Amino acid sequence: MGTLYLVRHGQASFGADDYDQLSELGRRQARRLGEYWRERGMQFDAVITGTLKRHRQTWEGIAEGLGLVREDVLPWPGLNEYDADAVIAAIHPEKLKKPDSPEMYRHHFRLLRDGLGAWMQGRTAPAGMPSYVDFLAGVTTALDHVRGKHHGARVLVVSSGGPISTAVGHVLGTRPETTVELNLRIRNTAVTEFAFTPKRHMLVTYNTLPHLDGPAYEDWVTYA
Repeated sequence: MGTLYLVRHGQASFGADDYDQLSELGRRQARRLGEYWRERGMQFDAVITGTLKRHRQTWEGIAEGLGLVREDVLPWPGLNEYDADAVIAAIHPEKLKKPDSPEMYRHHFRLLRDGLGAWMQGRTAPAGMPSYVDFLAGVTTALDHVRGKHHGARVLVVSSGGPISTAVGHVLGTRPETTVELNLRIRNTAVTEFAFTPKRHMLVTYNTLPHLDGPAYEDWVTYA
């Protein structure tokens, strides 16, 4: 039996012109996860990441914390995140202002929840995005690859909240609405663990932050 660890990227640049960059805190979160694993002698037989900048930057931070340099990382576009702006625009054509207050943040995420539900149910087709069926296939083929190529191994995946929650929903057979709720509650650098055999994956933990447990890190827990 193998073990698959799925890690969401560190804090990105929500509200900035380019979201796809880790913030300084996001880099520290990733480095701290690597340090936590190094302290426990963790090693990985294979590493797979999405192809977004924040995925690569998160892996680089983890690798730094682990104290290793590793170039044999498999890029997997199917582990890339959906376009949140396109999801929202499909149900709310008026351009949103950059959120600068708690109420504006809540409004943004209410729209995102509704937009994700509409996309997943096939009621909208956000511009420039695949259908949800194709998005799901990008995630499930990654899971199939892990089962088929890495039986008995310890595998790390670095991705985003959408693909990770989609993987969990697929393995558990949840409804789309449940997958949306899982997605919106996943934290930066949170670890989700699957055990796997050649036939299936089994959820062990979801959305955990063992590396940020303790008063020294209470301000490091973020969601965006």
